[in-house]
Amino acid sequence: MCAEKVRKFDAVIVGSGISGVLIAKVLGKAGKKVLILEAGEKLPPDINSYMNRFLLATAKVPESPYPPELFTKGELTDPGTVKAGRPTVLSLGPKSKDGKKSFGDWTDPTQSYFIQKGPLAFGSTYERLNGGTSRHWLGTSLRFVPNDFEMKSKFHPKESGFVDWPVKYHHLERWYADAEKEIGVSADADEQNYLGIKFSSPYPMPKIPLSRVDMAVDKAMAAVKVPVPGLDKIAWKVSSTPAARNSQPYQDRRVCAGNTNCIPICPIQAKYDPSVTMAEALRTGNVEVWYDSVASQVAVDGDGKVTGIDFLRHNRERGHVTGKIYILAGNAIETPRLLLMSKNNGRTRDGVANSGKHKFVGKYLMDHPLYLAWALMPEGQPVWGYRGPLSTAGIEVARDGGFRRNHGAFRVEIGNEGWNFPIGDPDTTTIDFVNGLNFSQLNPEKKALFGPDLVAALNTNLTRQFRLGFLVEQSPDATNTVTLSDQYKDGLGLPRPQINYNLSNYTKQGLAAAEKTATAIFNSMGANEFTSAPADDDPSSFAWPGSKFGRLKYFGAGHIVGTHRMGDDPSNSATNSMQRSWDHDNLYLVGSGAFPTVATANPTLTLAALCLRTADYLVKKVLK
Repeated sequence: MCAEKVRKFDAVIVGSGISGVLIAKVLGKAGKKVLILEAGEKLPPDINSYMNRFLLATAKVPESPYPPELFTKGELTDPGTVKAGRPTVLSLGPKSKDGKKSFGDWTDPTQSYFIQKGPLAFGSTYERLNGGTSRHWLGTSLRFVPNDFEMKSKFHPKESGFVDWPVKYHHLERWYADAEKEIGVSADADEQNYLGIKFSSPYPMPKIPLSRVDMAVDKAMAAVKVPVPGLDKIAWKVSSTPAARNSQPYQDRRVCAGNTNCIPICPIQAKYDPSVTMAEALRTGNVEVWYDSVASQVAVDGDGKVTGIDFLRHNRERGHVTGKIYILAGNAIETPRLLLMSKNNGRTRDGVANSGKHKFVGKYLMDHPLYLAWALMPEGQPVWGYRGPLSTAGIEVARDGGFRRNHGAFRVEIGNEGWNFPIGDPDTTTIDFVNGLNFSQLNPEKKALFGPDLVAALNTNLTRQFRLGFLVEQSPDATNTVTLSDQYKDGLGLPRPQINYNLSNYTKQGLAAAEKTATAIFNSMGANEFTSAPADDDPSSFAWPGSKFGRLKYFGAGHIVGTHRMGDDPSNSATNSMQRSWDHDNLYLVGSGAFPTVATANPTLTLAALCLRTADYLVKKVLK
C-alpha cells in the first residue's frame, strides 16, 4: 500500500458523477478535506480526445466517445477483460441461434457487462469515468410534480411496491432552485407551473426557443383525442423543456449552437457536465481525486461503524483510505454492487447497509421504459428536423392524473433529430436512395438515384421526419434486482452485476397508452406513421394483444433508479431522508438509487437537489 493512501479525510466519496462532485464542492467550500475515488481514467485537459473517439466510432451510441473501447479486433470488447466495465446498448441484441454467436447477444457474458437474467432486458447504460453518465445525458432538468412523492397514499394505498417518499415537494423546492443554478438550467418558470409545481425563484437563464418541429406538434394539440380512459379528457399542449444547456453565456460555457448532438457529447460544451462542478471543487484546495481507483469493499468494524474503503488500482495495486464519513455516489447499479461485495470476512454476510429483515440493497431497480414512435409529415409540410438541440420541448400534461391508479404516467419528448434515433438517419435514408434499398421504408420502389434526383429525394423526405419519445413511469417491484454474479468477473476479478428485470402490468399498460397517444398525435397532425413492429426475439419487447403490432417495444432511457431507496423507517428503506444508511451512522448512499419511485421526470435535477440538501446537512450537523 502506498504511504499516501493512509491519509485521513473528513469525507471519502466514491464516484465523481454529478452526485459526488456536488457534495464535494459544498464540503470543500466549507473547508472540509475531501477525497474522491474515481474508477475511471484521469480527465483529459479538453474534450478533443472524446470528440475524436466519437467521430471515428463505427457505432455512434451514447457510450462511443468515452473509454473503455467498445470494440476489440472488430468484436465487442469482452467485459471480463475490462478494469472498470460498463454496459453498452450494443449488447441488447437477440440470443444467438443454432450454435452461432450473434452480435450483441444480451445473454452472452463475453459481450454484455450485465449478467442479464431477464425475463426482459434491462436497456439502460452508464459511464464509469469523471462526470459519470451526465457526460452523455441530454440535459433535461425537470422537477418532479408534487404527487410523485406520494404515490402510495394518493394512488396505490393497498399495493406493497409503491411507497411515499420521506420528503415532499415543499421540502425540495429550495433545493430544486439551488440545483437549477448550480447546473445552469434554461427555462421559463411561468411555463413550468403545472400539475402543482411551484417556483419561489426564476431560472438562471431564459428558455431555449421552440424548434419548427415543436411548433408543428403544438399546432395539432387542440385536436388530439386519445382513446384511453383518463387520457381522453386531457387538454394536450406542448411546453418548452427546462435544460442544463446555455441560452446565454453562463459558468464560462458557450451558448448552445444547435449541434443536435447533445447525446452523447456537446462539441462546444454548452451543455452542463460535472467537470464544471469538479473544477470548482478542486479550486477550493480541499478536494482531491484519485483516478483508476475502483472501490472493492466498504470496511466495517464489529460495532457497525464504517472504517474505510478498500480499492484496487487498474494495475491491481491495493489501497485503503479512511475518513470521518463515507459517501457512495456511484449509480444505482454500481453502488449496490459495491455494498453487496462488502462481506468483511463474514461480518456483513449480506453486504453493507443490508442487515434489515427486508434487505433493500439492490431491490426495486427501475428505469423509464421508453416507447419510440416516428412519422413523416405530408408532402409540402416540412418541419425541418436536424436543427437545434436534440429536444427543446415536450408534452408534460400526462405526467399526473387519476389514471395513475391503473397505468403508468408518461411525459413525451419531442425530437429534433428526424429519424436518427429510430433508424440512424440521415445515413440510412441516404444509403437507401444511393443504392436502391429500402431499410427506411421511404424508397419502396428501390430506386437508385444520383445528382439532382438524389438531392430532391433527400430534401423531400428528411425535412418531414420527426419522432416522439414517451418516458413511461415504471412501478417499483422487489423482483427487479441488482445482485452479484457468482460466475462472471471483471478485469480486476470483481463480480459483475447480475440483473433480474421485468415490467409489471401497470408499466405495460402505460406503454400501451403511450402507443395510442402517439398514433392520436400523428393523426391530428396528418402525419404518416412509420413506427415499425419489433421482432419476436427482441429482448426489449413483449407480447401485447392490444398493440397494433401484437408486441410493444421499449428502450432504456438511461434513468437508473431505486436500488437503495430512502424512507422514514428501516422497515421500508435502506436510508433515511438525508440518504444516510440506517445501519451505519457514517455512511451515505446518494444519487438516484435513493429514489423510492421513478415518476416521469428525468432524474438528474431531483438527485442534484437531494444531494445539495444532504451536503448542507453534512456541513451544518455532521462535520461542524
